[in-house]
Amino acid sequence: MRQYDDPVEVRRGEAEDPDQFLWRGRLWKVRAVVAHWVEAGAWRPAASTSEPGGTGTAEREMWRVEAGRGLRVADADTDGHSGGHSASHGVFDLSLDWADGRWQLVGSQD
Repeated sequence: MRQYDDPVEVRRGEAEDPDQFLWRGRLWKVRAVVAHWVEAGAWRPAASTSEPGGTGTAEREMWRVEAGRGLRVADADTDGHSGGHSASHGVFDLSLDWADGRWQLVGSQD
């Protein structure tokens, strides 16, 4: 699995699981949730774990999803080239940092 630390925008479905996500200008549609878990502890980089008045621990919710590629956002490439990421589907690890509400793509397998 490739490791990433990329911010993503996530749209949740009715069950509050990720339904779609926007990564590197490409919309991905979640086909299936493969796994779902919570990580607690010092998973953040060392510089961000010591917050004033905090304990240095954090929790994040993780989803491993299978997703297929959708349309490019603001697609200026009209000659049919997909650009960037070449796979049309893959397995992705998405995380939600409970402390600040930010979503990140932390891994992909395609």
